[in-house]
Amino acid sequence: MSYTVQIKRLPGGEDLPLPQKMSEWAAGFDLYAAVSEPVVLQPGERQLIPTGFAMAMPPELEAQIRPRSGLAYKHGITCLNTPGTIDADYRGEVKVLLINLGQESFEIQRGERIAQMVIQVIPKVELTQVEELSDTVRGAGGFGHTGK
Repeated sequence: MSYTVQIKRLPGGEDLPLPQKMSEWAAGFDLYAAVSEPVVLQPGERQLIPTGFAMAMPPELEAQIRPRSGLAYKHGITCLNTPGTIDADYRGEVKVLLINLGQESFEIQRGERIAQMVIQVIPKVELTQVEELSDTVRGAGGFGHTGK
């Protein structure tokens, strides 16, 4: 099944690439920093970075904002609230909440790839309150219940 997502360039993002996949089978669309001047993230610091676009999705979709593995591995730069969810009814600018978990400051340049956006189909779900839940082998075990 195919879906259409509308992308609108915002003022300040006219010269930047729109979200794009960097390989044929990539799951995520890379997002670019629409900063007007370089932003320096100090260790432990977080910043909301604009991308220069807004979008409209069909109601059965959501977009998830996820870290780029290279930034995380090489520099300790990752996204907070990961994955961040963009709901289908949101029409504001897509922004990325980055944090520097590394040991050195990191400079974000205009047009730098800062995150990836994965678009998912959201099933219609109805929650039903019940008095009892069915039993399973796992039961209520969680948070390391199977060992290290």
